[in-house]
Amino acid sequence: MAEATANGLGQHALHSDRAHEGPSTGVAEVHQEHPIKLYLVVWAWLFILSACSYMVDYLGIHGYLRWSLILIFMILKAGLIVAVFMHMAWERLALTYAIILPPLLILVFVAMMLFEADYTLLTRLSFFGPGP
Repeated sequence: MAEATANGLGQHALHSDRAHEGPSTGVAEVHQEHPIKLYLVVWAWLFILSACSYMVDYLGIHGYLRWSLILIFMILKAGLIVAVFMHMAWERLALTYAIILPPLLILVFVAMMLFEADYTLLTRLSFFGPGP
């Protein structure tokens, strides 16, 4: 099999050769195909969310609302890409938790650091006074 890949036949030729060999291990390979409509719907949603993200800039929204909307649209787009194009929607729950849980915990730790930073600034100002 390594010779076939080295000779340039590629993976497709290897899989087609195996189909003629017959059952060797008794384990059937399961190949799942999704309808093209699913990918077109996801592409349309990605287009809509991108347009909404650009509209935030076009309409001139400023401040926390602007950044909140941009981050929400970004997270929604990333979620769609991970769920459908990276096939996480069809994975086991343990693998999904292994991918999704660490970024959520990082967000919790960042929020904790933000509160701690305010406390540290207050402590420095009260003990050392304002800067030069």
